[in-house]
Amino acid sequence: MEKWMVRSSLVLIVIGLFVSVYMTIFKVTSNESMCLGSGDCSIVNASRYSEVYGIPVAAIGIVGYLALLLVHWFERRNDFMAINGPMIFFGLALTGFLFTLYLIYIEIAIIRAFCPFCITSQIAMSLIFFISLIRFVKQPDTLS
Repeated sequence: MEKWMVRSSLVLIVIGLFVSVYMTIFKVTSNESMCLGSGDCSIVNASRYSEVYGIPVAAIGIVGYLALLLVHWFERRNDFMAINGPMIFFGLALTGFLFTLYLIYIEIAIIRAFCPFCITSQIAMSLIFFISLIRFVKQPDTLS
């Protein structure tokens, strides 16, 4: 795997993780002073779409970003993950990307409010997905 892909995806994962932690704290505390900019993050965070079965969407983001981080970590420490890690990473990134597309649709078409923190996480996850796609396609066929 090329170093730029590892470094880029790690930076994006850390950015997404920090944003998800920040937004989870904002969701749990309802601290309006944490909302910067237009105030749309308060609207997005107060909407019924900000939770899935009572779990804040941002907390789901934390789990997703941590899972991606763990795959990166284990790839360098485990033969199974060295071989299958790119496929697992791609699957996680694809899931995150599809969820991101859903959230973008909700913000644009239903809520009509744009949270700068959410957009940051959406950009990070989209870029992680595209890096994972490149990485997956470039992976040598180690199973034959």
